[in-house]
Amino acid sequence: MVADYYTASAEFYEMVAARHVQTSAGPLTAALAGVDASRGPVVEIGAGTGRITEVIARALPAASVIAAEPSVPMRAMLTSRVFGDEDLRKRVTVVAEPAQELTLPDTVAAVVIFGVVGHLSRAERVDLWRNLRGRLPEGAPIVVELMGVGRARRVPPFRMLRETIGEQTYEWWTEAEPLEGEVMRWRTSWKVFRRGELVRTNSDTYDWENLSLEQLAREAGMSSSLVSAAGVPGSPEIGRLIR
Repeated sequence: MVADYYTASAEFYEMVAARHVQTSAGPLTAALAGVDASRGPVVEIGAGTGRITEVIARALPAASVIAAEPSVPMRAMLTSRVFGDEDLRKRVTVVAEPAQELTLPDTVAAVVIFGVVGHLSRAERVDLWRNLRGRLPEGAPIVVELMGVGRARRVPPFRMLRETIGEQTYEWWTEAEPLEGEVMRWRTSWKVFRRGELVRTNSDTYDWENLSLEQLAREAGMSSSLVSAAGVPGSPEIGRLIR
């Protein structure tokens, strides 16, 4: 059974995605430069609520996009975003399969995998690379996002985000501890305040394997290039795997 990492906190995710896309849009657009959209659709694995889907569509205005998102509440927001935009509605196909079960056309122009690879086992990643490599034209990229924390280590609690909606203020806190090898266990907590009083909390944990771009390139049998290095803990590192 494929794990569901996002349903428990899906109601808050748009606040994270809105900030995430501010730092990811530029590097992703650069990584997709030169993609030949006539070769097939761009495949986005783990499309979330669709913020990155919008970036892909703007970067490649002639491309069709397959946006895969297995989480039901996240996919509901993704579908709503696509349905509400006339251009996206014509070009984006939303599918429910996770990375491990994704059905793809014979040829794809590029692949975007943000917030996913660290959730997969090595065997699952190798299967995914094999599935993708045979469908990509020579020179076409897989654009990957990594956690960007270097070696597995303890990350003390820190506040990642604070936003206000109506009379409520939302805080997102995160921390991590190393497990076996390069796996880190992340704990995230949402705190909801109303007029300064804590009225609700929501906590979740997930495990993420701390991977390097070079390691992924070896697994995939592809070359790699760094597009954007990581900044503060938890901010992404973005690279390209090239067939």
